[in-house]
Amino acid sequence: MQPVTSIYRWQGAVERAAEVLLHIKTRSSLSAAVEARIRALHSYDVPEVVVVPVSAGSADYLAWIRGETD
Repeated sequence: MQPVTSIYRWQGAVERAAEVLLHIKTRSSLSAAVEARIRALHSYDVPEVVVVPVSAGSADYLAWIRGETD
């Protein structure tokens, strides 16, 4: 995994950090559980959790995701 450089404001200061960007693919109905687990495990006070809805995609791939997250 390649790190990304994040630049953000935290507690009044501009911070710069090397981070690893993680994409988790699941069903929207599981997003709250995924977020809760990330918050429980992550060292940051405010970890980045962003849910991106999928409006379209390969039918075979989307069926595979559904099958793997049942």
